[in-house]
Amino acid sequence: MKQNNKVSLRKVKKSDLPIFFTQQQDEEANYMAAFVSRDPNNRRVFDKHWKKILSDDSIIIKTILYQNKIAGQIGSYILFGEREVYYWIGKEFWGKGIATAALNEFVKLIKVRPLHARTAKDNVGSVRVLEKCGFSYIGNDITFSQIRNVDVEESIYKLA
Repeated sequence: MKQNNKVSLRKVKKSDLPIFFTQQQDEEANYMAAFVSRDPNNRRVFDKHWKKILSDDSIIIKTILYQNKIAGQIGSYILFGEREVYYWIGKEFWGKGIATAALNEFVKLIKVRPLHARTAKDNVGSVRVLEKCGFSYIGNDITFSQIRNVDVEESIYKLA
């Protein structure tokens, strides 16, 4: 477990899942993330999704700890044939540099380059995190957001 600014990453435990579920129910967080489950309050869908994630060896996922509290999750999966990273920080942990510290540590674990990331263009915090961690803007896409119920401009980033 690596320490950075009181942030550490560890293997996801089943006991983390109720906290992840609670974090994903925040309306503002869902709006900012844009590309989330249509119904973030459906525990059955959440459990099915996490069962799939935890059984897929191609997915790399860690729990983010901040001062020994579960602050969120960070992971990597294959999207459109490329390795993509994502992170989710519980709203109560926003603005503390946790996402930046976690992403800096996480990219050290993944040797594949390039790494890609996507974020809603209007998610200024996430854009800032990606850029601080060395990701470069390479383009955009328009993707339907189930939570916003509209097409949303998505910025695409790459870490070479």
